[in-house]
Amino acid sequence: MPSALPEGDPAPPDGSLPVSALTEVGARPFGVYVHVPFCRVRCGYCDFNTYTATELGPGVSQASYADQAIAELHLARRVLDDGSAEMPEVATVFLGGGTPTLLPADDLGRIVAAIDDLFGLAADAEVTTEANPDSVDRAYLTQLREAGFNRVSFGMQSAVPHVLAVLDRTHDPRRVPDVVAAARSAGFDQVSLDLIYGTPGETADDWATTLEAALACTPDHVSAYSLIVEEGTALARRVRRGELPMPDEDDLADKYVQADDRLVAAGLDWYEVSNWARDEAARCRHNLGYWTSADWWGVGPGAHSHVGGVRWWNVKHPAAYAERLATGTSPAHAREVLDDDTRYLERVLLEARIVDGLDPAALRTTSALPPLADDGLIERRADRVVLTRRGRLLADAVVRQLLD
Repeated sequence: MPSALPEGDPAPPDGSLPVSALTEVGARPFGVYVHVPFCRVRCGYCDFNTYTATELGPGVSQASYADQAIAELHLARRVLDDGSAEMPEVATVFLGGGTPTLLPADDLGRIVAAIDDLFGLAADAEVTTEANPDSVDRAYLTQLREAGFNRVSFGMQSAVPHVLAVLDRTHDPRRVPDVVAAARSAGFDQVSLDLIYGTPGETADDWATTLEAALACTPDHVSAYSLIVEEGTALARRVRRGELPMPDEDDLADKYVQADDRLVAAGLDWYEVSNWARDEAARCRHNLGYWTSADWWGVGPGAHSHVGGVRWWNVKHPAAYAERLATGTSPAHAREVLDDDTRYLERVLLEARIVDGLDPAALRTTSALPPLADDGLIERRADRVVLTRRGRLLADAVVRQLLD
C-alpha cells in the first residue's frame, strides 16, 4: 500500500456511501483487507504506509491496534447494512503491511473472528496473512491456523545475502525453508513466497539462486516483482547520490523471462503478470478480486476500499486513524465516485493482466486487436484475448493501444 494519498472529494464523517453503491453490494465477491502498519525496521526500497516503533510517536500502540481495526469493521457493517440489499459473505480476507505478524497471533485471530461475526465468512473463504520469515515460528503459525488462517505469504525477496543487504532486509535467507516447513506442519493449505528481482548488484546467477531456493521450498504460489525505485525512499536517495545504479529495463526483462522459464518448468503457471500458481486453487483469490473490480473494505491507516464504484482511502497516520475511531468518526480521508469511463479504463487495465484475459465484446473498439496479434503481443484463447509472454513484458503498452 503506497504511502502517498491521492486527492479526492471529502468523505462523509459517518462513512456513508451513495445509494448507487449500496445497491451493488452483493453483486460481486466481497473481501476485507486489513493493513497492519508496523515494521521492526524500514526497508530501503519500501514506499508502503509503514512505521517503526521510533516513527509512531505518541498516541499509537501496537497493543491497541486490533481493537481499532475491529472498531472500523463495526463501522463497515453499519455503513453496508442499510437494509437495501442482503449483506455479502466475506469471500477473502488479507492481512498485509507492514508486518502483520508483529502483532500477537491472538490479535490477528480476533480480527478474523470479528469479520466472521459481523459479516460471515464463506465456507471456502481464503484467509491470508503476510509474514516476514523472522517474525514467526511453528507455535505462532499453529495459533494462526487454529484462528482460521489458511494461506500465508512469506516475504522472501532474495536468497542472496548481498542482495538482501541492498534492500535493507534483515532476515536470514536460510530461515525461509524452516518457516515454510513450519507452515506446512501447522496445516496451512497454501504457502506463497514473494520475490524481488532487479536489485542493483544482482546478477543473473544471483537471481537463479533465489529462484532455485524458492522452488526448493515447494511453494504453492510465487509472486515475483521487478524492483521499482520509489521517490522518497532510502534506495532512491542512494541512487540519486550515485551510490547505486537504477535498475536496467533490459535486465529486468531478462530476469522476468528467466523467472517464467524456471517457474513454469517447476509446475507453476502464470495467472497474472507477476504471479504464478501451482494450480487454480493456489491462485490468490483476494488479489484476483482487485484485478476483476470486485468489492472490498480496506481496514487500517491509509487503506483503500472499493464498493459499487466508490473508492475511498483512510487517513494515513496511525495516530489520526486511532483518533477518528475513538470519536466515532469514519477514518476515511477522501473518496471518489468512479464514472463509467474510469471504470472501463480500470477494467481493461487490470483484466488484461490476468490469464483469463479480456472479453473482446467488452472493448469499446477492437481496432487494436489485429495489429497486437500480428506483433505477437496477444493471442485468442477460446473467446478471450490474452497476453503472450512478450505481451506481458510490454503490458502497459498493450493496454494503451487497447484504450486508444
